[in-house]
Amino acid sequence: MTQQPLRGVTSLRFNQDQSCFCCAMETGVRIYNVEPLMEKGHLDHEQVGSMGLVEMLHRSNLLALVGGGSSPKFSEISGVDPVSPGLPLTLNLGPDNPPTCPAVLIWDDAREGKDSKEKLVLEFTFTKPVLSVRMRHDKIVIVLKNRIYVYSFPDNPRKLFEFDTRDNPKGLCDLCPSLEKQLLVFPGHKCGSLQLVDLASTKPGTSSAPFTI
Repeated sequence: MTQQPLRGVTSLRFNQDQSCFCCAMETGVRIYNVEPLMEKGHLDHEQVGSMGLVEMLHRSNLLALVGGGSSPKFSEISGVDPVSPGLPLTLNLGPDNPPTCPAVLIWDDAREGKDSKEKLVLEFTFTKPVLSVRMRHDKIVIVLKNRIYVYSFPDNPRKLFEFDTRDNPKGLCDLCPSLEKQLLVFPGHKCGSLQLVDLASTKPGTSSAPFTI
């Protein structure tokens, strides 16, 4: 007899304007509209396995997925050739990436295809667990225990910034979705402090000292 997956919720996130929220679950992903309250869409366990994190990009067809829970489907990174047609682009951080490592997968629900892997259009791979993901219309932020990466997104993604942090096991971080402000906030190196970075005034590829609160 096939064992049924667990039904626990592993994370909850509103989208950028709080008009929807998404649930990462042992059984997949559920997306709900807030007003009126109703299910807007879902990804079943057979499609994506158990999920650890999910992040929406406004009300678009793009989702950021991080496998987790008891039976993640995409726990092994594909390692595909980035130029292969029909396969997700893979962004590796270095030559020492192991064959299996945590990753952020970008799911395009508007993309046609019966196989769930055909819906995966982008893949960010890392050597350490991904603890949280934040998105805005032009950037994606990926949080590890001691480091935060900022990439341009979704077209032609490239790494813009990299910030070292103190131990941040909960992946605490937030990104302003406003068109006027590109503020990123995360725990400071000193216990009890916060670092605030204006991504619009920081030159990509350079290191600058964030404002500490």
